[in-house]
Amino acid sequence: MKTHIMTNASHKKFSGNLIKWSFLPFIITALIYACSSDKAPPSMPPVPVAVATAIQKNIPVQIEAIGTVEASQTISVKTRITGQITEVYFKEGQDARKGDLLLSMDCRSYDAALKQAEANLNRDKALLENAEETLRRYTDLVEKGYVAREQYDQVRTNWAALEATVKADIAVVENNLVQTQYCAIYSPIDGRTGMLKVNQGNIVKADETEVVTINQIQPVNVSFAIPEKDLLKVRKLLSEKKLEIDACIPGEELPEKGALTFVDNAIDTARGTITLRGTFDNREKRLVPGQFVNVILTLSIQPNAILVPSQSVEQGQVGQYVFVISPDSNAEMRQVTIGQDIKDETVILKGIRAGERVVTDGQMRLLPGSRVTIKEIK
Repeated sequence: MKTHIMTNASHKKFSGNLIKWSFLPFIITALIYACSSDKAPPSMPPVPVAVATAIQKNIPVQIEAIGTVEASQTISVKTRITGQITEVYFKEGQDARKGDLLLSMDCRSYDAALKQAEANLNRDKALLENAEETLRRYTDLVEKGYVAREQYDQVRTNWAALEATVKADIAVVENNLVQTQYCAIYSPIDGRTGMLKVNQGNIVKADETEVVTINQIQPVNVSFAIPEKDLLKVRKLLSEKKLEIDACIPGEELPEKGALTFVDNAIDTARGTITLRGTFDNREKRLVPGQFVNVILTLSIQPNAILVPSQSVEQGQVGQYVFVISPDSNAEMRQVTIGQDIKDETVILKGIRAGERVVTDGQMRLLPGSRVTIKEIK
């Protein structure tokens, strides 16, 4: 059996090492304390942001769409007779009133035909008067037995034939009179003339040649489509009151005012929309058929709505949010439920109260709890 005996020297060395190692935790603690007693690193500077105040007001509930202007009436003017155009009395693009003379045609052959028909009528009327006198005489004679019944019947038949001839002559005269009236073409409606399709001197065919198209633009219609989901609401409100429509012309500030007058009877299944039409007085003739306009259909008024600038609303992974500035100038990320956009403002249905300040510029540098400095209040 071996026994280890520790000498005096080795004992002293071991004791020294033990003392050193036993003080190591205290040294580390002292160092940590020394470090912690130094100055704390400087905090992040406030983030400069622009803010606006959420406001509360009554707003219109609206549906926006793209609409197309349509003439309330479109008339294709054609000639009713075949002939040569002798005179044009309007300029292309000119406004015409109902009854205005547009053009005239060579009517000499129709005038001649009318005169011939009137002459035939006068001749046959004279023959009829003579036949009527003969019939009266034969009526007296047959009653007294001076002439045979067969002779009387022949006279009466001759009178009836001449009476029918005169009626036919009257019809021919009336027809020729109508033909001569077609030699002058008048505007059937109030409207604006389009491009002249034929020029003076051209030969045109009856009921085939289109001379000009006239569009009635006072009033004028605007057709547009809305989502199927809004149809029931629109129908219900339309049965209760008149629904107003604004037609905004691109590049112009003042809209045209009109009213909803038509809802289509079928839904476009391919697009999930239904066509509506509004009617506009168009007093200044600013709306032109074929023109595209921005349509705003006003359904109702939403009272006490909360609005914030649209640029303050951000999209996150869980939905829309807004940075709200607390009274102590800290940024708070607030989840919100949004409604419709009205120009540069957004309706907040949930999450913001009137009077709260929201960040409109500088959101990219913000974190929840960040201190801010206001660079501008709108």
